[in-house]
Amino acid sequence: MSQEKQHHHLFHRKEDGDEQVPQSADMYGAGNAETVDHEKALKEEKYHKHMEELGGLGIVGTGGFALHEKHEEKKDPENARRHKIEEEVAAAAAVGEGGYGFHEHHDKEESKEEAKETDGKKHHQLF
Repeated sequence: MSQEKQHHHLFHRKEDGDEQVPQSADMYGAGNAETVDHEKALKEEKYHKHMEELGGLGIVGTGGFALHEKHEEKKDPENARRHKIEEEVAAAAAVGEGGYGFHEHHDKEESKEEAKETDGKKHHQLF
């Protein structure tokens, strides 16, 4: 088995005659609180970005349904009252989705600023 060629990962390849390069235990910032906080802030920013996009998709969906109900109201005069109510409910839901998207956008910007602060690249605006 000692004569068999050992397989190593892509960047940690050991060729014949080469000594293995010792690696630092703290190579990826393990145990470094600032790095962990920075990574957490970046993950939080990514999460809020996805939620903001989902809020935008909700706006499109509920807005489209409201337009559909408005069309149905004109097309089906017997049930016009029901379609009018459903249109108003869908419009209210679209407004709520808009508020949620705006809220997530605000949270995304906060987490972006937090990531900059933990990275040590805080720029103060002077002018």
